[in-house]
Amino acid sequence: MEKKNITIFFKRLLNINPKPTTELNYTNNFTLLLAVVLSAQMTDTGVNKATKKIFPLADTPEKILKLGETKVKNLIKTINFYNTKAKNIIKLSTILIKNFNSSVPKTREELQTLPGVGRKTANVILSVAFKKPTIAVDTHIFRVSNRTKIAIGKKPIDVELGLEKIVPKEYKNYAHHLLILHGRYVCKARNPECYKCVVNDLCLFKNKNLI
Repeated sequence: MEKKNITIFFKRLLNINPKPTTELNYTNNFTLLLAVVLSAQMTDTGVNKATKKIFPLADTPEKILKLGETKVKNLIKTINFYNTKAKNIIKLSTILIKNFNSSVPKTREELQTLPGVGRKTANVILSVAFKKPTIAVDTHIFRVSNRTKIAIGKKPIDVELGLEKIVPKEYKNYAHHLLILHGRYVCKARNPECYKCVVNDLCLFKNKNLI
C-alpha cells in the first residue's frame, strides 16, 4: 500500500472511532496486567466475565497473594487454561512485590520477566497503561495487516516491525486499537464485511465481499 494511502487508511479508521481503547475491563495498571494475561486464547467478553468476580476482591499483588492460588483458580475457572494462568498470576504478583515495589514495570524487558507475559502482552500494557506507541500483534492485527497489505509478514514480529515502520507518527498511539477493533467487527476472519468497510477502496485484498 502506498504511503499516502496508509495515512488515509488510519485517518478514516480514527474518524469512525475517535477514542479507540481496549475492551478489557480494569481498574488500575495491575488489574490491566491480570486481564491481559487472562486474555490469551480468550475473548475480551469472556475475560470480563471472570475479572468482575476477582477484581472486587483483589486489585493489588498483595491481595492476590492473600486470596491464594486455589481461590484464584475458582474465580477464573471459566477462563481457558485457568490452572496455568492462576499459577502465573500468583508468581507474577510475588515478583511485582519483590522486584518492582508492587508496581507494574514500564519497560518491555521488565514486563517480560513476569510469568505469562510475552512480547504481545507487554506491548498491550505499554500501549494502554503507559501510552507508549507499541503495537501488540494479535490474530486480528495479523490478519488485517496481511489481508490489506499494509504490513505483510509470516510471523507476528514481522508484522509488528512492519507496522512500526509504516504507521504515521500521528497515529501510532491509536494504531494498535484501531486495527484490533477493525478486525474484530469488520475485517473478520471468515466473512469480512467489506461492504461496510471505510477503507475497502484502499485495501489490496482481492476477494472483497462487497454485497
